Amino acid sequence: MYPQRRLRRLRKRNIQPLFRETTVLKEDLVMPVFFDENIAKKKPIESMPGQYRYPLYEAGDIAQRILDKGIQAMLIFGIPGSKDEEATKAWNENGVVQEAVRMIKSEVPEMVVITDICACEYTSHGHCGIVGDTPCGPDLLNDPSLELMMRIAVSHAEAGADMVAPSCMLDGQVTAIREALDEEGFDDTPIMSYSTKFASALYGPFREAADSGMAFGDRTTYQMEPGNAREAFLESELDLSEGADILMVKPAGFYHDIIASVTSLGVPVAAYQVSGEYSMIKAASEKGWLDEKRVVMESVKSIKRAGADLIITYFAEDIAGWIDEEQ
Repeated sequence: MYPQRRLRRLRKRNIQPLFRETTVLKEDLVMPVFFDENIAKKKPIESMPGQYRYPLYEAGDIAQRILDKGIQAMLIFGIPGSKDEEATKAWNENGVVQEAVRMIKSEVPEMVVITDICACEYTSHGHCGIVGDTPCGPDLLNDPSLELMMRIAVSHAEAGADMVAPSCMLDGQVTAIREALDEEGFDDTPIMSYSTKFASALYGPFREAADSGMAFGDRTTYQMEPGNAREAFLESELDLSEGADILMVKPAGFYHDIIASVTSLGVPVAAYQVSGEYSMIKAASEKGWLDEKRVVMESVKSIKRAGADLIITYFAEDIAGWIDEEQ
């Protein structure tokens, strides 16, 4: 009459930890940070409560603070002093990201510095590269934009970046960047490709954070259609064949199935818990509708359970603190 197999036997509070299948560690986390060369003190990002744009001179201090919390990697974004149609500030040796990288590697050499390779923060039109006329009207031009990404990647490596992360979803971007890095002697610099990046509505708060809104159009001709799983896998498979060392799925929370499928390719996989995911949790917790800590930890645990080796999240510092509390 009664069950022989009782799974609750292993759910006693003192026994549960012995059989926990998925545990989020500090080593899993990457903290995204925005540096703005237009400001003299940190500026709150209104749509992302608790997040800021930081002035350049604070780069070393921010890196040290993050490292002291046990987070070993940062993903850096820059907001330049001026923009133009060809994103020339993106590859300038004295650009905002290049300067931030030099400061961090000089003051906190242990920090793993990853740089975003894109142009949306640097172009006057807000698109991710060079724009021109196409049969469908003005849009991102693929091959001219590849040349721009090559310049940006090399400039970041020259500044001391430990890893570069192309995010613009151009066809052939990994091949182009790999060849450019190797030609300049940076054959040991890994590429973490935003290999499956969806044209998501969850990027809204990032537009404010990175000042990367578009003057026209959208990014649906180069980012992924959210409903296309086969194409999503193919994008990552192609980037791996081109030489990507790490593959990324972005966003993370709505795309666990894609994360799980990409892990089958046998290389490290990163997942980006994006600005909209962060802001939704923040907004609901501020209303008292959700327990922020529990929801955040559940969300990142589910991302890791799906197969992600690295979790890029704006909650990284909070998560590190909560991990400490539980030890």
